[in-house]
Amino acid sequence: MTNKTSIQGSWASRWIFILAATGSAVGLGNIWKFPYITGENGGGAFVLVYLACILLVGIPIMMAEVFIGRRARKNPINALMDVSEESEGSRKWGIIGVMGMLSGVFIFSFYSVVGGWVLHYIKVMLTGEMADITSDQAGAAFGALLADPATLLGWHTLFSIMTIAVVAAGINKGIETATRIMMPALFVLLIILLGYAMTTGGFAQGWNFMFNVDFSKLSWNSALIALGHSFFTLSLGMGTIMAYGSYMTKNASIGKTVLAIGALDTLVALVAGLAIFPIIFANGMDPAAGPGLMFISLPVAFGQMPFGQLFGTLFFVLVGVAAWTSAISLLEPTVAFLVERFKMKRTNAAITLGVAVWALGIACLGSFSFMSDVTLFGKNTFDFLDYITANIMLPLGGILIALFAGWVVKDKFAKEELELSGTLYALWNISMKFTAPIAVAVVLYFLINPLT
Repeated sequence: MTNKTSIQGSWASRWIFILAATGSAVGLGNIWKFPYITGENGGGAFVLVYLACILLVGIPIMMAEVFIGRRARKNPINALMDVSEESEGSRKWGIIGVMGMLSGVFIFSFYSVVGGWVLHYIKVMLTGEMADITSDQAGAAFGALLADPATLLGWHTLFSIMTIAVVAAGINKGIETATRIMMPALFVLLIILLGYAMTTGGFAQGWNFMFNVDFSKLSWNSALIALGHSFFTLSLGMGTIMAYGSYMTKNASIGKTVLAIGALDTLVALVAGLAIFPIIFANGMDPAAGPGLMFISLPVAFGQMPFGQLFGTLFFVLVGVAAWTSAISLLEPTVAFLVERFKMKRTNAAITLGVAVWALGIACLGSFSFMSDVTLFGKNTFDFLDYITANIMLPLGGILIALFAGWVVKDKFAKEELELSGTLYALWNISMKFTAPIAVAVVLYFLINPLT
């Protein structure tokens, strides 16, 4: 099995894989969610717990996904079945791949809607529509956008086309080329915005907020949020990393590569916080403003600051690039499956899948207007798909991947792929068999049964 090659192609180098996987991991979770959950959970102590969770849970599961994908050189469903069969296990383990790919499709349907919001805000920041706007006016503007299905449909369609076009072009001409352009652009934009944040007068306060450790502000619920976000931010449980791993060269070290991805992903999240919080503090705003931090608080702040129009536009371009790279990775596993299982041309597979998820996205954007009365288990379509993917499908997929890697895959095959020393392999194996499944199971339980 180790001499197989993927019919999709392979990454030109280890660093391209690192950038592509980092692009998958770096998304709205880093630039939107991480800053506001840090703000809601006390700052530095939360960051410390988050980093520990990345190292102890996120990295080991990511290593498992990469080596399963690389060993089989196939889409997630076939990769799991083949690796299981090689270890004399059941091919039914392929169900993990089915669930993961469905998660990616469901997530894309509402992620594209949010990506459309970002594109809209690039436009309104660029045109100066947010200049000198108040919080109430910004909130009303965001509410008006959500209630305007025609505008949302236009942006959702554009974001979908942008994503489908890259995936349709293939691994090397599409995803790899986009990665070579977009990831350096993302890093440059982030550095520019960090430099801007240093001039606001709130940088010291933002730094202290993020890195002063005060465990008295850390609750049990905060620790659960840190554990959950450390898992979700690395794009685990949805087949993406497994698919990307199948295009990874044989001579690349999985351990070192995954550590590099985890480090870059975490670095982006931390720098994003350092770019955002000083702007919030300099304008006397609440760092725990929740999801409204990006679409209400920050536009107000940029609208009142010198050069705010320029840097506000750059900020939303940064967010747009991050959303785009993540969206590409959401479609790739299922497109790979359609190509390998049904012998479809990649362009046809990408368009077919893209149109399907675009249509599902219409139901998501309609959740705020013409389909607001349509509910599933008391939630509109947008919230329902968000809930079942983030709270059930992804953590369940993570648990099953860990159990599969720890208990089904034979040690000799795992050791052959991971090439870890005896001690490091033992630690990884313990994580797969016990630490990661238990930790993610705890997250899963409390996501379904939240603490009060």
